[in-house]
Amino acid sequence: MTWFGMALPLPGNFCILKRSKTMDSMQVCNVPVCELGEGIFWHPERGSFCWFDILGKKLYEQVEDQPVRVIDCPGNASAAARIDEKRLVVAVDDGLHILDMDSKSWEPYLAVEADNSVTRSNDSRVHPSGSFWFGTMGRNAEKEAGSIYHVSQGKLQLLYSNITIPNATCFTEDGATGYFADSALSTVWRVKLDPATGLPQGEREVFLTFEPGIAPDGAVVDADRNFWIALWGAYKVVGIRPDGSSLTEFSLTASNVSCPVFGGKDGSELRATTALEHLDSAARANQPDGGKVFKASTSFRGQVEAMYRL
Repeated sequence: MTWFGMALPLPGNFCILKRSKTMDSMQVCNVPVCELGEGIFWHPERGSFCWFDILGKKLYEQVEDQPVRVIDCPGNASAAARIDEKRLVVAVDDGLHILDMDSKSWEPYLAVEADNSVTRSNDSRVHPSGSFWFGTMGRNAEKEAGSIYHVSQGKLQLLYSNITIPNATCFTEDGATGYFADSALSTVWRVKLDPATGLPQGEREVFLTFEPGIAPDGAVVDADRNFWIALWGAYKVVGIRPDGSSLTEFSLTASNVSCPVFGGKDGSELRATTALEHLDSAARANQPDGGKVFKASTSFRGQVEAMYRL
């Protein structure tokens, strides 16, 4: 059996996985099970964690450990950015929509690949400038069917094409560095950005690679510029320093870990979504916590994401 553990740097910022001597554990939250949990984010104005079940077409919101609030989505919604206290811009399979979280009403905002029945939205995130990086992928992970777009005040610009599964989109707090991945290639790239616009400046470079079978999924950058990534198929969230060396890792009792986030009153609570997708009946029976959200108290602090600028 291949061991899935800490990422260690090699020349050129390539990484392999090696057994870790210590590992903290994340605990299961009392929330609904998701077929494909994704896109978790912290909403500081509402004091809530929010996340999606892409295949279930649901948005969930939870304040602390209170009962979960459920909002039906108009399609396969995957990620969101705050506009203000009650409104979100949401990545859906036909583009971007605006959601009023209080009234649960939706309105179309920007069509993206709306005429392409092959693709849907996937990992997306707001840049500190207020722009939005929007990822698409094939509904069945068709090879190189996806793209990553830059959206600024309703204007769409293609950044990267021929991507199979765009993931790990996140940014340093100063907006000068961006990360993104193609899960199908087990590779994470880093690129210099214009802090004022969120647009790339120069070519991307490889930041991390993982052994075949490990898919880098959602990611965030904390207040100290550490990179935190969910590893699909590996039961964990891994923290990586800016130089590519290992920081720490958190284990979960679910294999398909999809997206991490820091939040809570002081920004130190780590939460992560997981998924049941691609697990057969035997695997599902062996993973009763699959598809749930996990949490852990940490000594790290997340950054407060910017709001999207309409």
